Amino acid sequence: MLSPDVLRNQAREYYETKLSAHGPTPAGVDWNSRESQELRFSQLAYLWQNEPDASLLDYGCGYGALAAYVRSRAHRGRYLGFDVSDSMAGAARAHLADLPDCRVTSRRAELQAADYAVASGVFNVKQDATSEAWMTYVWDTIGDLAALGARGFAFNALSSYSDIGKQRPDLFYADPLALFDRCKREFSRFVTLLHDYPLYEFTLIVRR
Repeated sequence: MLSPDVLRNQAREYYETKLSAHGPTPAGVDWNSRESQELRFSQLAYLWQNEPDASLLDYGCGYGALAAYVRSRAHRGRYLGFDVSDSMAGAARAHLADLPDCRVTSRRAELQAADYAVASGVFNVKQDATSEAWMTYVWDTIGDLAALGARGFAFNALSSYSDIGKQRPDLFYADPLALFDRCKREFSRFVTLLHDYPLYEFTLIVRR
């Protein structure tokens, strides 16, 4: 079975291809539109609601769209973006150059805990990995989020409740109830499952 590190490298290559083709845009991180991208951000934002000075760690930050989103909504807290792709991290630095207190790195060793850690879209594209191997990668990443979010963390994923006829073999559809249960048992009793917005996915919010 492929290790999480191997799968992470495959994901890096996949998204670098998207960035090369589309530049620092929603399509460059494999989203259909800015509207759907920002709808996802609005779900994640429940994690730090009414806390404009909370520090954020954006795990798999792409070109830094979340930072621009939160700054446009009066969020002032420190933002650190992390992406395993050097080219994606470079695009994020350029995109966020004029925004205050925003930093980006492609080195896991440089990460320090923030108030809240979030990941958007990092679990969706498994390519040719088996679901079992990909699930190991998912839990490895969730464990990292939990370690880096001192006060909580959140992530989204495609839902196994998606219409069967529309599911693609290269994408990963997670069981939201299984993820809720394990996060509740392992990380916190304060877990929120958001599955009522018009995308084929869900968001899990875990607060300490």
